[in-house]
Amino acid sequence: MTTIGVEEEYLLLDPATGLPVPLGEEVLGAAGLGRLAADREVQHELLQAQVEVATPVCETLEEAGGHLLRLRQAVAMAAEEHGCRIAACGAWPLRRGRPVAVTDEARYRAMVVQAPQLVAEQLVNGMHVHVAVPGREQGVQVLNRIRAWLPALTAMSANSPLWDGQDTGFASWRTVIFGRWPVSGMPPPFQDATDYDRRIRRLLDAGLIADMGQVYWQARLSDRYPTVEVRCADVQLSADEAVMLAGVVRALVRTALKETAAEAPVPDHDPELLRAAMWHAARHGLAATLVDPGGASRRAADVLHELLNHIAPALDASDDTRQVTALTDRLLRHGTGAERQRAALADGGLRAVTDLISIRSTVP
Repeated sequence: MTTIGVEEEYLLLDPATGLPVPLGEEVLGAAGLGRLAADREVQHELLQAQVEVATPVCETLEEAGGHLLRLRQAVAMAAEEHGCRIAACGAWPLRRGRPVAVTDEARYRAMVVQAPQLVAEQLVNGMHVHVAVPGREQGVQVLNRIRAWLPALTAMSANSPLWDGQDTGFASWRTVIFGRWPVSGMPPPFQDATDYDRRIRRLLDAGLIADMGQVYWQARLSDRYPTVEVRCADVQLSADEAVMLAGVVRALVRTALKETAAEAPVPDHDPELLRAAMWHAARHGLAATLVDPGGASRRAADVLHELLNHIAPALDASDDTRQVTALTDRLLRHGTGAERQRAALADGGLRAVTDLISIRSTVP
C-alpha cells in the first residue's frame, strides 16, 4: 500500500468580528496537551493567527479522514478555550488594522526582512498531500508526469474567493498570493534527481531562497520525508473534501510511478501553457472550463472525468474508487468551497461566510 499523509493550515478568527486573532501560541499549547493531539501533530505557522495540523502516516483514506476529524476537533476545542475559532478557508475573507505578527522564530523573522508586504498578506491556508515514493529518482519522474494535472487539482480545491471583505473574482486567490514568491507556481521539468538537487542548490547559493522550505512549487520532493508533496490545494471546508483530494493525489502519484516503471514517454508541455492553465484554474475553479493535459479547453466536469479515468486503475488498486468518485460527483453537484463562500456572502454577508468556514468543537 502506498502511504499518505495530509497537512492542513487553519486561520484563527474572532467569532464576533471575523477578524484574525494572534493566538497561535496559546491554541497550539492547548491543543497539544495529549487529549486529542499528540506531539508535533499541531504546529506553528508563519503568522500568529495560523496553526497547522499534520496526520500520521496513513495507509487508507479512512485512516487519513479519521485523523483529520480528530485533529480538527482538537484544534477547534483549543481555539474555543481561548475565545476564538479555527477557519478552514484558503484566504482570509476580512482584514483590518495592523498586520498580524509573525511567529517568533528566526526563519519567519528573516522572511519579514526579505518581503515584508508579502508576509503581511500571507493570511492564506493550504492543504498538502504527501505520497510515499520508492526513491528520489522516482519522485522526480512523478513530478514531471503530474504537472499537467495540477490545474485540475487547484480547480477542485478552490476555496479562497474573498479578500478584504470583497469578492476577488478568483476561485483560488490563495494561488495568486502564493505565486508572488521567488520560487513558486508550476514546478519545472527535471532530468533526474541530480538535476533537481543542483537547481535548488543554485537558488540557495545565490541567496534567492533561505532554505528548502521556501521552495514553494505546487508539487515538490519533501526535504524531510521520502515523499512527493503536492501543495496546490486550498484547505478544504470539510474533512471529506480533503480525503477526496488525498485519494486523487495518491492515485496520480501511483499512476505516474507505473508509467515510469514502464518507461512511458514523459509528456512535453509548453511552460507558458501550463502556467496559463493554472492561472485559469485559479480564476474560475470548476465554474467554467479547464485546460486538459493535451492543451484543449473543455468543460471542467469533462476534465475531471478524464482525470478519474486516467487514475482509475490506481484507485482500484487502493480500493478507493467508490469513495473518490462519490465525493467527486458530490463536488460537481454542490460546488467548490469558493462557490459556497460566494453563496453564503450573497445570502447573509460576511457573518454567514464566517459561520460557513468556522470549524466548531462538538463538545457542548
